[in-house]
Amino acid sequence: MIAFENVAYSYGGGELLSEVSLRLAPGSFHFLTGPSGAGKSTLLKLCYAELLPTAGRITLFDREVRSLDRDEVARMRRRIGVVHQDCQFLDHLPLATNVTLPAMVSGRSSANEDLQDLLNWVGLAPLADALPPQLSGGERQRAAVARAVIMSPDVVLADEPTGNLDWEMSLRLLTLLVELNKMGKTILIATHDLNLIRAAKQQVPARVLRIAKRRVQLAGADL
Repeated sequence: MIAFENVAYSYGGGELLSEVSLRLAPGSFHFLTGPSGAGKSTLLKLCYAELLPTAGRITLFDREVRSLDRDEVARMRRRIGVVHQDCQFLDHLPLATNVTLPAMVSGRSSANEDLQDLLNWVGLAPLADALPPQLSGGERQRAAVARAVIMSPDVVLADEPTGNLDWEMSLRLLTLLVELNKMGKTILIATHDLNLIRAAKQQVPARVLRIAKRRVQLAGADL
C-alpha cells in the first residue's frame, strides 16, 4: 500500500527523518511511537503526500509520489482516510453533512446511502443533526473516524486520535479502528499511549514502529 525506501525529510535546515525504510502491507496494523517532536506527524503527512521527501523514494499504491500530478495526488488521497487529533469541522453544518463532505467534494453520490449505517457503526446516529460545538471530545473523534472512512479507503492513518480522550473513550475508538482492520483496511496509528498499544495487541497482530534518532525502528516485544 505505502512504501518508504531510504526516505529523508529536512525542515528548517535540519534533518527530521533519515534513512526511513518501511512497508505498510495490505491489511496490516501498525503503531508509530516516539517522543514529541520526533517526526510522527511528519511521517504520516509523507504517507498521504501532504509532504514530499527531500531524499529517497515513497510509493503509494505502486506509484512514486514525485511522478503524480495534482489531480493524481487527489485521487490517491481518496484511498487514504486521515483522522487528526484536533479534528476540524464546519461548525455551522450538522454532523451528518460534515461526515459526508469528502464524498460530496469528490462527487460520489452513494455516500448518503451509506451514511446511516456509518453513523450507527460509530454510535452517532442520534446526533446526525447536531452541530459540531455540541459534541463531546469522544463524539468528535468518532465523527472524525466516520468522515475518514466515508470514501471506503484502503488505508486509515490516525494521528494521536486518543490524545484528548479518557481511557474508556480511547478503547471505544480503538475498537472502531480494530474493526476496520478486520475488514481488510491497513491501519497506522501515531500515539504516545503504550496502554493503547497493549490493548490493541490483544485483539490484532499489531506491529510497533518507533522513531528514534531520526530513524524508524521496529520496536521489540517490551510493549
